This record gives sequence, C-alpha cells and structure tokens, in this order.
Amino acid sequence: MHRLLTGKLRIEYLTIPIANLPANLSGTKIVQLTDFHYDGVRLSEWLLEEAIAAANEAEPDLIFLTGDFITYDPAPIYGLVQRLKNLQSRVGIYAVLGNHDHYWPEAKREVTKALNSVGIRVLYNEAIYPLGSELALVGLADFWSGDFAPKPVMVLINPAIPRIVLSHNPDTAEKLQNWRIDLQLSGHTHGGQIVIPGIGPLYAWVRKIGYLIPKRIRKFIPLLSACDRVVTHWEWASGLHQVGSNLLYVNRGLGTYAPGRLFCPPEVTVITLVCQEDSAVETASIQTKPADAG
Repeated sequence: MHRLLTGKLRIEYLTIPIANLPANLSGTKIVQLTDFHYDGVRLSEWLLEEAIAAANEAEPDLIFLTGDFITYDPAPIYGLVQRLKNLQSRVGIYAVLGNHDHYWPEAKREVTKALNSVGIRVLYNEAIYPLGSELALVGLADFWSGDFAPKPVMVLINPAIPRIVLSHNPDTAEKLQNWRIDLQLSGHTHGGQIVIPGIGPLYAWVRKIGYLIPKRIRKFIPLLSACDRVVTHWEWASGLHQVGSNLLYVNRGLGTYAPGRLFCPPEVTVITLVCQEDSAVETASIQTKPADAG
C-alpha cells in the first residue's frame, strides 16, 4: 500500500497499572504488532521495516503479535517470517492467529509452522508463564475459527494472579467478562481505517445509519454488509477501553485495505506494566508520537 494511502507509522505508549503485579515485574515492557496482511499489496516493505525498527528500539521484554499475518494465500508467510525474525526481545515473542490466518486451506498450519520456525511461539487456547508463575499470558484461538474456547484455559489460572490475554478480535472482550482480564490485546479492526475526527470510525456511523434500512436490503449494500462482518462493537475499534472490570486495548494494525487510511495511522504499541498499589498512576495512560520523532 502506498505511503499516501497508508499514512505515517505512529508509536503509542501505554502505562498500565496491574493489581497484584509482583514488584520485580513492575516496569515490564511489551510491544504489540498486529494485522500485517503481508501479501504484496496491503503492507509495504518500508512500513514493515519501520515497525520492526521501532519495536526493537523500545527494547521490550516481550513482543506480542496478534494475528492476520496473511490475507488469503498462506505462501507469503515465509517471506514475512524472514523479516519478523529480526525482532528482538529479552524474553520471547508470542503470537495468536487472526481470522485471515484460517481462510485458505492449510493456512493455519502453514502460518503456525512458519512462525515457529523463527522462534515465534503461537498460542492457541493456552496459558503460559514467560516471566514466572505470578503473571499469566493467555493466547486464544480466533473468535471466528470455531475453536475459540477461553473457559478451559481461564479456569486453570490462579485467580489471585494477573493475566494478559491475546485475542485477535476485540468482540471477544464481551465474552471474556466472565473472568479477570488485567489487559486484553486485540487488533482486527484496523482502527476503522477511515476516522472522522471528533466522531469516530466511519464504519461505525455507516452501520448506525444502516439500521434504518430494512435488513433484507442492507445485506446487498457492500459497505453496510462489511460493517456487520468486521465487528459488533465498533466502539472498541481502537485504543483503550474498560469492558466491565476488564481492560481492552485495540491496536490499529499495520496492513491497509483499499481505499486506505484517513486519520487512522498504522501503529506499533509500547506498553509498560506497573504495580497498581505502588504507582502514582491511578488509571491507564496513553501517549503517542510519530515513529521518527526520536
């Protein structure tokens, strides 16, 4: 996708207070990248290179990749992983799959195999403890895959310890209210791609207007049907949200569909975890800057 249609990469910085976070994990730094759509059209090499450089510059403890590595044909994943292997983190790189990583026959297997081949571990309805037993990392199958099954994973985690959840589709935040989620990281929406300042994603408003049109007609209007297919909760299209007692962050992603992005730049997210009880920060905070702001 051309620079003029994609926009300039932005780095979002979040500070997230976590209840019961062990003191030795306060200051843990995480980088999130999502929605690559690496297919020769929707993600340029220059943007991918900038995103990887920005991720490494943050010197993260962990890197999380939250799905849609490809668009349809899985063949490009082998070229993508040759670039992703340049990502650097202190502890490890973990991923979950998105809906596009399932569309093509054998895509799930091919994407998982390719990521694993460069040391990126794909989590599929499982919990691990990369920083020790006092902080769980949960990776869930995509919401639309037919395999999304949080309960068997969540019930095995000690309720006294914090947990971070990787789940591609932010609509899962509604289902995940049944459990403690200190931070859910999602993508999928591309932030809406076209955002009207002061109003929000264009798709969200098109959908609201679309409800005035009879359902039997609405499905034949491409833009309206697309709104219904992407997410239900367009109010969670990007940024930080409180969902019940849980916290959700939705990254705008890197890949771009036609007609392009407007007031919705591609994103790398840098997250710092802090102890809630020891921090002067009462609520999660967010800052932003262009990738080349220094």
